[in-house]
Amino acid sequence: MEFPTHSTCPMDSDGDTQSSSDIETLKYFVSVYNELDTSSSRPKKKMVDRDRIRANEVLMNDYFVENPLYNAETFRDRFRLPKQLFLKIVGDIETSKEWFPERYNARGKPSFTPIQKCTSAIRQLATCNPPDQYDEYPTMASRTSRECLHFFCNAVIKLYGKEFLRKPTSHDISRIYAAHEARWHFPGMLGSIDCTHIEWKNCPRELRGAYVRGDIKRPTIILEAVASNDLWIWESYFGVPGSNNDINVLHTSSLFQTVTDGTTPFSPF
Repeated sequence: MEFPTHSTCPMDSDGDTQSSSDIETLKYFVSVYNELDTSSSRPKKKMVDRDRIRANEVLMNDYFVENPLYNAETFRDRFRLPKQLFLKIVGDIETSKEWFPERYNARGKPSFTPIQKCTSAIRQLATCNPPDQYDEYPTMASRTSRECLHFFCNAVIKLYGKEFLRKPTSHDISRIYAAHEARWHFPGMLGSIDCTHIEWKNCPRELRGAYVRGDIKRPTIILEAVASNDLWIWESYFGVPGSNNDINVLHTSSLFQTVTDGTTPFSPF
C-alpha cells in the first residue's frame, strides 16, 4: 500500500500543515498494520527431504532379502501375518490398483514402493499407531500414511471381499470341522463367538452415558466378530454402544438371521 507524500492540489499554509499531518498519521497506521500482519502471518511449511530410496533399502534388508536381519517369527509378530501372505497381498494389490505401483514425479524422483505403502498400512492396522509414527523408519509423512491405509483397505475389500467376507458354505463347514479335529482333537467343533470392547478415546461428553459400562470405566464400542484360525471372517458387526452386554448385541446383529429364515447350512453342532 502506497500513499502520496505531498498534496497535488494547491492549498494555503494551514492546508499544507493539515495535509502533512494526515499523511504522517496514515504512514504510522500503515507501519503498525504491516508489523501486525508480519507477526501474525503463518510460518511457511517446512519441507522435509525424505530419502525414500534409502528407507526402502533398509526395509528390504530388515525383512525381505534372502538373509534378512529379522526372521519369519519376528515378521509375524510385528506385522501380525506370515511373510508369504504379506507378499501375496502386495502382489495382488500392485497388479490391480493404480495408486500402489511405483511411479516417478516430474523431477524423476521415485515414489514409495508397493512394499513400503503396504508396510505402512498393515503396521497401522496391526499396532493401532498413529500415521505420523512412521515418519522416521519408512520416512513417510502422516498424510501419505493415511492415504496408504485408505487405499489399502479399499483394495483388500475389492480383491478378497467376495471370498473371505462371507458366511461359510456346507463344504467350508466340513473343512473347518476337519481342521479343528486335527488341531484340538475335538470332533464336530465349528467355533465360538465373543464380543470385544474397542476404546473410544474421542467420545463426546454427551454420549459417554451410553458408551460407558460399570465394569469398564471408559467409553467403548462393541465389536462382534466370528473368524476362523486363518482369519477368514464370517461375521463382523461393529458399532454397538459399550453399555450393552453380549445378549443385547446378539439381539441386534444379523448373525443368526440365516437360522431364523431357514437358509443356514446344516450343522450338527
